[in-house]
Amino acid sequence: MKNILLLNGPNLNMLGTRQPEVYGHATLADVERDFATLGTELGVEVTCKQSNYEGQLVEWIQDARETAAAIVMNPAAYTHTSVAILDALNMFDGPVAEVHISDIYQREAFRHHSYVALRADVTIAGKGVEGYAIALRDVVGRL
Repeated sequence: MKNILLLNGPNLNMLGTRQPEVYGHATLADVERDFATLGTELGVEVTCKQSNYEGQLVEWIQDARETAAAIVMNPAAYTHTSVAILDALNMFDGPVAEVHISDIYQREAFRHHSYVALRADVTIAGKGVEGYAIALRDVVGRL
């Protein structure tokens, strides 16, 4: 069975309590549960991880070269700053989906640039937590 890696970046562990007017009331546990349930329905295994640390995310992406068929990632604030995450994603051969709960292109100007988009096969932004399901369906369809 193919494995899909779901990575969530900084502050996403605070979903449900962090700016619910922007990010909604779903928790990260809710997102991961729903992602895993959909993965089962689609016939894939999923691994869900979250870190506030850029280096940890980079290491998980590097490890995914041997363990995952695709990556779905919400890099959060690292979207706009991390060449290191981009470089790691460029070493990964499978499909990559970038997810943002809010529409980063309708927010502050500094959020409009995404390093991750330079590698992602698809970017889902502004669909709330449903964006994760859209992204999972997309990468499974590419496999």
